[in-house]
Amino acid sequence: MMCIKIAVKFIFLTFFIFINACNRSQFRTVIEMNWDIKDKNIGDGIILMEGYNSDVPLRAWAVIIPKSNNKIKILVSDDDDGLETPQEMAKKTGAVVVINGGYFSRGQYPISHVGLLKSKNKLIEPASGSVIRDNIRYNINRGALGIMYDNTVDISWASTLNDSIFCWDYPINNRPGNPALVNYDNAQYWSVVEAMHAGPILINKGLQMVTTEEEIFFNTPVDGIQPRSAMGLKKNGDVIFMVVDGRQIDSRGVYLKELAMLMAQFDCDQALNLDGGGSSALIINGKLINKPIGLKTQRQVMSCVGVITEG
Repeated sequence: MMCIKIAVKFIFLTFFIFINACNRSQFRTVIEMNWDIKDKNIGDGIILMEGYNSDVPLRAWAVIIPKSNNKIKILVSDDDDGLETPQEMAKKTGAVVVINGGYFSRGQYPISHVGLLKSKNKLIEPASGSVIRDNIRYNINRGALGIMYDNTVDISWASTLNDSIFCWDYPINNRPGNPALVNYDNAQYWSVVEAMHAGPILINKGLQMVTTEEEIFFNTPVDGIQPRSAMGLKKNGDVIFMVVDGRQIDSRGVYLKELAMLMAQFDCDQALNLDGGGSSALIINGKLINKPIGLKTQRQVMSCVGVITEG
């Protein structure tokens, strides 16, 4: 009889865990985050907000960066191995806010950025012209962050041609199994002093339109539930940084379309997904705010985006 009771309890527990896991992985069409101001004394009008939803569950942080008196910069590691933690980059540059940046190769020396990377008016890595997915080659113009010469910020689909950077108002119309062609006649020269590929784009012209297929992120970890980092731009020029914790009991992470919904809660006119997973980290005044994959340690990365205040 005791064995039967134990077996019943085990079956019930297994069923509970299975149902709970299914609920956690379910895509949510609405996520109320109950955003609250966490810190408004960062300086120069920068505000940190924290949001939580116990039903998903989900925890996230958003930084509102006013256009005035703040410069957005793309930070690149200058260590010998090309990698540093976001906290180390913040200390070196004096940036008051730092978020991890674009994708990069792992297990290679020297390290290389996955796609376009330009910092301090120097082209470090040109765009990747194509990628292979499921043995098919696709041309790409992936989502990118651009910093203009007047310090304004732009988010667009971009690529390079002869080391010149071009941008489009839309992505190449790729679909799984059906690659498309790049047409530079429909592009315009992107006059940027700094630029960084990431992707996919989450919001364009105020509309949530996650271009996972067009940018060839399908059938990759980027397309699933993950810890996330993102950057958005409002019409008034204010910039939004966001980090979503994941792989934790109290925060599962989000799908890309859910991330787009969260960015839309801050009225982003444009928004771009950054590198995620264990790389997702937010630093404010030298302090790590979130818990990357549940830890208070940071992964070393190649690039970050930082806010330099002018005082």
